[in-house]
Amino acid sequence: MDIINNFLWSIATVMLVLSGLYFAFKLNFLHLNVKKIWKSLKPDKSSNSGMSSFETLTVSLGGCIGVGSLAGIALAIFKGGIGTIFWIWLSCLLVAPNSLVENALALIYQKKVGSSYVGGPAYYIKYGLGYKKLAFIYAALITLAYLFGFLTIQANTIVKSFTNFFSVPSIVIGLVIGLFSFIVIRKGMKGIAKFSSFFVPLMGLLYLLVSLFIVFKNISLLPNLFLNIFREAFSFKASFYGFLSVMLIGIQRGIFSSEAGIGASAIASGSSTLKDPIKQGLIQTFGVYFTTFVICTSTAFIILTSNYNPLDYTMVNGIEITQNALIYHLGSFGNIILYFCIIAFSFSTIVSGYYYAECNLQFIFKKLSQKALFFLKIFTCFLLILGSILSSNFLWNLVDVLVAILAIINIFSLVKLKKDIIIEYNNYKRMDNHDRKRLGYSIRK
Repeated sequence: MDIINNFLWSIATVMLVLSGLYFAFKLNFLHLNVKKIWKSLKPDKSSNSGMSSFETLTVSLGGCIGVGSLAGIALAIFKGGIGTIFWIWLSCLLVAPNSLVENALALIYQKKVGSSYVGGPAYYIKYGLGYKKLAFIYAALITLAYLFGFLTIQANTIVKSFTNFFSVPSIVIGLVIGLFSFIVIRKGMKGIAKFSSFFVPLMGLLYLLVSLFIVFKNISLLPNLFLNIFREAFSFKASFYGFLSVMLIGIQRGIFSSEAGIGASAIASGSSTLKDPIKQGLIQTFGVYFTTFVICTSTAFIILTSNYNPLDYTMVNGIEITQNALIYHLGSFGNIILYFCIIAFSFSTIVSGYYYAECNLQFIFKKLSQKALFFLKIFTCFLLILGSILSSNFLWNLVDVLVAILAIINIFSLVKLKKDIIIEYNNYKRMDNHDRKRLGYSIRK
């Protein structure tokens, strides 16, 4: 499994970086235009026919801000050293254009089903490229990745963190997770959107406040910390292979954290009522930056301003490094913060992951009856309960492979549809805000 995983991720990484650079030049580095990104966050009018742009942002943020933001960053530092942080930052900037493009395409090729909009990679692969079989494969793979992988892993992580703090059987915690998940997802898209629009900003804000407190408490360490990050990022002390390893670990960790280019956030964007594809792309680009430069960087600083020593750990999964760092800074209160963050981050991923799975199952089966959707929700809760008592090693390996395949399929599709994006971008430049609002899509199918 490791050989397959490394091979697929090598291909995926090259494709993600090269496509990111291509679209960065073609779109005149729009993904770096802070002013336009900030303006894109201005709320649009709410509608009963789909999600607002803000709701799509919070759903996608809920999907990618999982326990990987706590454990994954710690693991990157452990495996590659402090220099990996620089490559995580750089990879975010390199692949962010992919996020802009995939989310713009989600609006261009979105479809209206009943009173709601749907879209995402499966739709622009089918209706943009005309590749029906490839669209079906993508929809099936992302359903498997989230329903059987990401969701069960999040439940497993919640249980492990909780049982270390309280003497409660795993199955009991799994039942509670399943119950609360059902309460949220039973109301469908609108219920998930409302939950995410409230919970995800609150979750991110609380973690940011804790991080800022720790950073300001250790502000005298920051200049030397930044210096060491840049120095170690280009260190050839061990060997060129050592430098290359640090670079690849950082880039892959950054790509995995932001999910830019995988296509997941485009599923949420496909439900947006916004009429401007490029603006929707800019909104989700903000989400990529927020995940990497705020959440993941906060975790890195919490660890690197602590008494972290890689020699103190064996058989690492990452979460224990973050846990020890929080305890170092906040004492026993750090443990409470960690458990809250694990539960909050994991639960937001569960809710968003279910939404992604439902959207793609509706694409595969065209029309799912209310009974079928109800069964899907019950089945999801069953998987969460099952995930609470299973080992996550095999699931993580499976998810890694599936995500790499999804990235390869999605990037191939983005490059094939490059003309549509360039046309849309040229119209975006020509039109003022009034014209774009009046004309809507320029190439909407």
